[in-house]
Amino acid sequence: MNVTKPDRSLKTLTILPLLLLTACSMTPEQPDYDRLITAEQQQVPEWQTLSQQTNVAYLNDLVDSDMFEDLLQIAMQSNPGLQQTLLTLQIRQSQLVQAAGEKRPFISAGISALNSRDNEASFGADVSVSWQADLWGKLADNERAADLDITEQSLLYQSARDTLAAEVMQVWLTLIAQQRAIDIEQQRNASLQQTESFIVQRYRQGLGTLEDLDSARSAVATSSASIESLKEVYRQQYIQLKTLIGQVDNPEFELPTEYPEVAIPEIDLPLQTLNRRPDLLAAYAAIEASSARTEVAYKDLLPSLSLQAVLEDVGSSPRASLFTAPVWSLLGQLTAPLYQGGQLRAAAEISELDTAILYQQYRDTLLNAVTEVEQAISQEQALVKRQQHIETALASAENNLQQYQANYRSGLLNILDLLTVQQQTYDLQAQLDDLIYQRLLNRISLGLALGLEAKA
Repeated sequence: MNVTKPDRSLKTLTILPLLLLTACSMTPEQPDYDRLITAEQQQVPEWQTLSQQTNVAYLNDLVDSDMFEDLLQIAMQSNPGLQQTLLTLQIRQSQLVQAAGEKRPFISAGISALNSRDNEASFGADVSVSWQADLWGKLADNERAADLDITEQSLLYQSARDTLAAEVMQVWLTLIAQQRAIDIEQQRNASLQQTESFIVQRYRQGLGTLEDLDSARSAVATSSASIESLKEVYRQQYIQLKTLIGQVDNPEFELPTEYPEVAIPEIDLPLQTLNRRPDLLAAYAAIEASSARTEVAYKDLLPSLSLQAVLEDVGSSPRASLFTAPVWSLLGQLTAPLYQGGQLRAAAEISELDTAILYQQYRDTLLNAVTEVEQAISQEQALVKRQQHIETALASAENNLQQYQANYRSGLLNILDLLTVQQQTYDLQAQLDDLIYQRLLNRISLGLALGLEAKA
């Protein structure tokens, strides 16, 4: 067996210690984003507390409804936006395999045939093993960035699942609220029709006026128009629900007549809440991945070392060329960028600025997260007080309506006074029902803001 060992590979290896001593000085230190993020989070004041909090583990547990669970499972399987996020996650996983493969040796084999001028054929075979030495940890940084991409995308997928679950819950509640609003308006319409019939009887008996009849008919027509408007809003929400669950056909379900129970989620300390939100965790992973790629970009300015071992043989026949008397050689190649018009340096600086942008995006996400929690808590407190006031006003209005109806039948009041009190009573009923709906809707928003996870 013949052995060839070029002196160039040995000379290459002897200068590596000198390069290792100077490499660290060429890579500038990046800002300590972990420390900056921790400082930002510690500035968040404690949340206000709410009464009747419930310790729930998942976002789904806020709503007590089996029908909702069925719709949510369909949405998780069929929503196209969520499926795109999942496919992107699978791409990130394959990209990690690619990045990890760059650290391993590359092995290739080949065979060739050549005819000389005297028609004598010769055959050659070779096996080549090449490997790039990760002198500065550049390949390891690249692999770490790819792994962080998977972490980021996994969190984005979880965030998309949580958002989808909240949207399905909110549209589900909206359908119930719209159906109840239609029922209240239909009750108003039926009451107005009864008043109209009573006025017609009085008019035929010569006790009423034509103006009273016109006013009653106008009120009935206005209420009928409101019913049609509410029905159209219901249809639009139904279409929205189909889109969310990813179906083009009409899903079959039966709406409850009463609102389901929606729990108030337990409010933790701000640091616990923020560290549970997948959008914030994904934004942090993005910063870490970009920082790793910035390290790679600066290390592209440093020399690179590649080693190659080749085993080859030549014979007069294919069988004779299969390493009967092989020759192997070892080649070490050290390359360093000398001048590329500043492109590598600019690319490293751009990567560093991209990381800084991602940090500002994290701060923006953090501000939005704090705002969402604080607004949802404040909204819950305000809606409770408003509901109490409307309940008091409605009780008084219902008592007042009974007195006005009796006085009108006795001829002590005109029709406009009665219609006004009727309008106020049903308006208060509609307001009270809407406030209950807004409170339930806000509790779902609060659970999402607090980082509750959708159950798989």
